[in-house]
Amino acid sequence: MNADAPPEPPAACGAFDPEAAVEWMVRAFYRNGLADPVLGPIFRGAIHDWEPHIRQVTDFWSHSLYGTGRYRGNAFAPHMKLRFEPEAFEHWLAAFEAAATEALPLEDARKAIAIARHMAGSYRAGLFPFTGVDGRPARRPG
Repeated sequence: MNADAPPEPPAACGAFDPEAAVEWMVRAFYRNGLADPVLGPIFRGAIHDWEPHIRQVTDFWSHSLYGTGRYRGNAFAPHMKLRFEPEAFEHWLAAFEAAATEALPLEDARKAIAIARHMAGSYRAGLFPFTGVDGRPARRPG
């Protein structure tokens, strides 16, 4: 994957370009995630063609933040087949929040982080709807 980001995020380089900032954020998120001991193996196991994936995720965030209409899909469905523990959501949020804060102006970063937190809560509830015998969230009844 070419997750390399420019030396400085677009927001720090003068005139703000929302599309460049969103792409920078997505690449920074995956760069952060690949370096994470929990997310790295999940990402490497699930994403095999990085550039189309980055474009799709960039389209999602472009639409979510700026209403571009570039994403028309179901963001939850692909995550249903992934195998990971509920703790991965905290790692996902940390990687995303760092990328959003670096890449976007403050108000846009706050909006992106609020959307990401809502998504994480929804995905967690959808992927781990049960409580296991150990009291932890589970994919199947305990």
